[in-house]
Amino acid sequence: MSNWTSLWYVWLLLLTVFLLLLCGITASCIRFCCRKKRPPVETFSRHPCDLTAIAIDSDSTAHSTVT
Repeated sequence: MSNWTSLWYVWLLLLTVFLLLLCGITASCIRFCCRKKRPPVETFSRHPCDLTAIAIDSDSTAHSTVT
């Protein structure tokens, strides 16, 4: 069986996974702390929408032209 110290690629892989995990946890903590201090931002604006409806009578010329 091989000695664990000679398997450098296993240690490199473990170090990479550990560093990625540490960076993810750190980023999550920073994000959580910054979100807690900042006032909540409204994502959707509350502007009224203009809606235009055009009624077409079945006897009108526009309806017969379309169909």
